[in-house]
Amino acid sequence: METKTNKTNLIPIVVMILLFGMISFVTNLASPMGDILKSQFTIPNWQGTLGVFANFIAYALMGIPAGNLLQRRGYKTTALIAVAVGFTGVGIQLLSGLVGSFGVYLLGALVAGFSMCLLNTVVNPMLNRLGGGGNRGNQLIQFGGTFNSLCGTAVIVLTGLLIPSIVDARISDTFPLMYTAMAIFAVAFIVILLTNIPENPEASVKSGESAEKLPFKDLFNYRHFVLGAIAIFIYVGVEVGTPNILNKWLQNPDLDLLKDTLDDDDIAASVTGFYWLLMLVGRLVGGLVGAKVSPRRMLSVAAAAAVVLVLLAIFIPASVQVHFLGFNGAEGFGLNLIPLSAAMLVCVGLCTSVMWGGIFNLAVEGLGCYTERASGLFMALVCGGGILPLAMNAVVDIFGPAGYQPSYWIVVAGFAYILFYALVGSKPRQRA
Repeated sequence: METKTNKTNLIPIVVMILLFGMISFVTNLASPMGDILKSQFTIPNWQGTLGVFANFIAYALMGIPAGNLLQRRGYKTTALIAVAVGFTGVGIQLLSGLVGSFGVYLLGALVAGFSMCLLNTVVNPMLNRLGGGGNRGNQLIQFGGTFNSLCGTAVIVLTGLLIPSIVDARISDTFPLMYTAMAIFAVAFIVILLTNIPENPEASVKSGESAEKLPFKDLFNYRHFVLGAIAIFIYVGVEVGTPNILNKWLQNPDLDLLKDTLDDDDIAASVTGFYWLLMLVGRLVGGLVGAKVSPRRMLSVAAAAAVVLVLLAIFIPASVQVHFLGFNGAEGFGLNLIPLSAAMLVCVGLCTSVMWGGIFNLAVEGLGCYTERASGLFMALVCGGGILPLAMNAVVDIFGPAGYQPSYWIVVAGFAYILFYALVGSKPRQRA
């Protein structure tokens, strides 16, 4: 029976993992786009981050409706709507390159964010459920995260290849990536349409009501879920903010951190790309050991290591440099001198890699028929990925070139909270 069930679930699992990749492909495109927008429209750092902000604030607007949609219409219908919205969002961003409009791009980023929210709402509970929750559910989410990181790394590297000079960059330079995303969305729609996606049977409670009619406020009776939702807000913010500021820091011409190099933009992009590559490695390892290592232990170790690494990055002077593999334009990959602090921040990718799955798995433990709605609220709080990087960029704008390293105190505070959640806040407890 178990073998039959595993074979039956194989295709849905593969589809969910592929959708995990699409989330990262579209989301991570927003980060290098910030530098392009800054160049094309001559705007400050915080305005260049508005594309990322729009992409993530969409989660705040769509999260709860997405959970309700999933509860009422099921996984397959919600996934199809998400893919169609994603196609539209990327299409609007492409249009912004044709008309040269900053406002149109922000609209496209917002619509694409709606899609990413819907996809996340579907993918996470589905993979967790297909794995039966617990360690196995966390393991599947980690494997999905591996493909997510692969796509995220590919976007950063490909953007660096498509844009030889960030000073002259334009939205139209990224058209090949946008065409690719739209094509993938079109194929994904057809595949999902033809795939049998298992749906949750309608859950019942003591009163005999369906899960759809359960009071939404009852979710807040679960202390470990409430604290986990806050942890997701913080996690996505520090996950996105860490490489976002790192890339800008390395590219800053006034600091000249990448001494004796001709392709500073390419090297900075490739070094930042290693952050996402290490997330891929971490998630792959997390997936391989996930069946044996509890999500709580995995999250605790990752959060503690992240706090140490970011503190080192803040206090080690930028003048202390190490050799690091980077992309030298036409010369290909080679060793380049970068600040040791930057190398510490790249290594943070290993830590953030396993946090999403761990937090989600621990927070929905024991929620039962509330899981779909809980997933929607989780997605609403993913907006932290737009808010915390915006705050970090504001610190840089206030203090100038000297503000890059101090901006990471926001990240330290975030990882400290996640460590608290792993050790204390994630223990299942329902309020009376």
